[in-house]
Amino acid sequence: MFPKLKLTQHSQQGSALIIGVFVLTVMFLLAASLIRIVGDADESVNMEVWGTRALFSANSGADAALAELFPVATCTSVSSTWTPPNNAVGFHNCSVTISCNTASVGSVVQYRINSLAVCETGNCAGSSNSSTCLRVSRQVEVEARGN
Repeated sequence: MFPKLKLTQHSQQGSALIIGVFVLTVMFLLAASLIRIVGDADESVNMEVWGTRALFSANSGADAALAELFPVATCTSVSSTWTPPNNAVGFHNCSVTISCNTASVGSVVQYRINSLAVCETGNCAGSSNSSTCLRVSRQVEVEARGN
């Protein structure tokens, strides 16, 4: 009823080539996505490290401001910036700006210290649009009461 179809070797040539190209394409796409995943993981680790440095710098600036505030108990005694010591390892390329405000409720004076730390690495001079610039900022607010 149906004639038998005989596949000759000549009619089967090229199928292995198509399968090979398909496998190479799939492997290329897998390799490209793995490279992208590793790059994203590296970038997130850098952001985490610099964010932690900025947070610790802001905390240290707030602590230094509290140390300046309470012997005198006036915001004028608090400096507007904090510079870490020269031998401090984790604070390089970080700048800390401090502000102090007071509020009085009855006989109680409340002080609010705001410490903003900005840490940066790479080519951040001038424009922040550079692809090699990484700039992270963290802000800490501390409230204290005095008499």
